[in-house]
Amino acid sequence: MAKKLSIVMIFLVAMLLLPIEENNAEIAVTTIEAPAPQPNNNITDYPNHGITEGSLQPQECGTRCADRCSKTQYKKPCLFFCQKCCAKCLCVPPGTYGNKQVCPCYNNWKTKRGGPKCP
Repeated sequence: MAKKLSIVMIFLVAMLLLPIEENNAEIAVTTIEAPAPQPNNNITDYPNHGITEGSLQPQECGTRCADRCSKTQYKKPCLFFCQKCCAKCLCVPPGTYGNKQVCPCYNNWKTKRGGPKCP
C-alpha cells in the first residue's frame, strides 16, 4: 500500500512540474500602461471649498475645525461644537473667529437660550 501511495505521489508531482517547464519556454510579454495623472484636488484650487454650505465631506471637518479652534483657550468645547456644526452644515467659516456670514447654516444654528451654537 505504501509503495502504491509513493508512486502516485511521484506521478502527481511530475504532473505538476510538467506544465511549469512548458510555460517557461513560451514567455509572453505584456505591457501595462501607466495610469493617467489625476488632477490635483488641492484646497487652494477651490477658494470656496469648505466655506460654502455643503462643500465639505464629513471626514474633512476635523482639520477645518482644528484650524478654526486653533487660537482659543477653550479648545475641547470649541472642537466639539465646531465638529457638530460641520457635520450638520458641511461647512466651516474661514479663519479662527467671525466670518460666519459665509455659511448661513453655521451662523443661524442657535442654542436653546438663543445664543450661537457654532464657534
